[in-house]
Amino acid sequence: MTDTTKPGNQVFFFDTTLRDGEQSPGCSMTTQEKLTMAHALEDLGVDIIEAGFAMASEGDFAAIATITQAIHAPRIASLARAKKEDIEMAARALQFADRARIHVFLASSDLHLEYKLKISRAEALELTGESVRLARSLVDDVEFSPEDATRSDRDFLVEMVRIAIEAGATTINMPDTVGYTTPDEYGQMFREVRERVPSIDAQGIILSSHCHDDLGLAVANSLAAVAAGARQVECTITGIGERAGNAALEEIAAALYVRGDRYGVTSGLNLKQLYPTAQVLGQLITFRPSPNKAIVGDNAFAHESGIHQHGMLANPLCYEIMTPALVGVAHNHLVLGKHSGRAALRNRIEQLGYSLTREELQHTYYRFVALADRKKNIYDYDLVGLLPDSVRDKRREPVSELD
Repeated sequence: MTDTTKPGNQVFFFDTTLRDGEQSPGCSMTTQEKLTMAHALEDLGVDIIEAGFAMASEGDFAAIATITQAIHAPRIASLARAKKEDIEMAARALQFADRARIHVFLASSDLHLEYKLKISRAEALELTGESVRLARSLVDDVEFSPEDATRSDRDFLVEMVRIAIEAGATTINMPDTVGYTTPDEYGQMFREVRERVPSIDAQGIILSSHCHDDLGLAVANSLAAVAAGARQVECTITGIGERAGNAALEEIAAALYVRGDRYGVTSGLNLKQLYPTAQVLGQLITFRPSPNKAIVGDNAFAHESGIHQHGMLANPLCYEIMTPALVGVAHNHLVLGKHSGRAALRNRIEQLGYSLTREELQHTYYRFVALADRKKNIYDYDLVGLLPDSVRDKRREPVSELD
């Protein structure tokens, strides 16, 4: 359940599709494609768009600068290492943003400090303060991320967070950079850091989650962070991102809405734009969501089992915890296949304009099951072909559309 000391009811959605998501193989986007996606994210109602990593390339810099001039409702963020040149480059890319954010990150785990950065803990703490102070002198909104937070010594993590806040950070993101943690561990980390750094609640500092899906726990971990007081979630559309990807925005959003009884939070998202936004992304990158992808997959609201179809026809709530319309899907879909029952078959045949007696339905159903055992996809013209001649002659109205 949510903490009784939660710092507010609104969860802010920080979308990093254009930065972390684009780092995934097959997800690279041109500046124009990034702008198209940014418009879709603005329509969706995300609070912050991380438009890129300004120091990474001329293309990233150009994309950030372009987006800042065209997108006005969300904050626009640029990632930056804890380096002077990175932070200054981010500020230049963001100079035209209505509301700019520089997102500074520095590793906090001993593994990263020793082998990747080759610096001591003391040097890391000094860099934290210096880099956040520099960023804060250039923009009013600074986010700091201790990279690999979930594998960091807890005492050192707490000290790094404290120094970042003292230097002017307004958001503290504690990422599960390699998808290592579990929901109970991640939630406990947020609770402990909040307890040990009183300035977080005293100054209204926003705590943020950023989870990767290496163990398939990114969304579960993000929700655990929200329950522990995080009020920003960093995520991507359909979960694209490094390795196994990031937490999927649409899954977090739907979970917070459907299980509002548990989380008790709100967001500024227009949930009806979830499916359309995923469709936009699928047109820009080299792949679309898996059919069984939660919320936005082609099969998310499809039913083939006869038992499920019968329940759906009686009351969709029997097998759907949200309406398709909630997330922008036109309707649910009863798929006719070898697992379908008589109720779904009768329903579709009647939609095609034919009426069946009980005996005619039974005869047609046996023929249908035999065909479904041989054929993966059953189309409307297959169903018409299965009907007795006497039924086809009694058609009430012309078949409007055959698949």
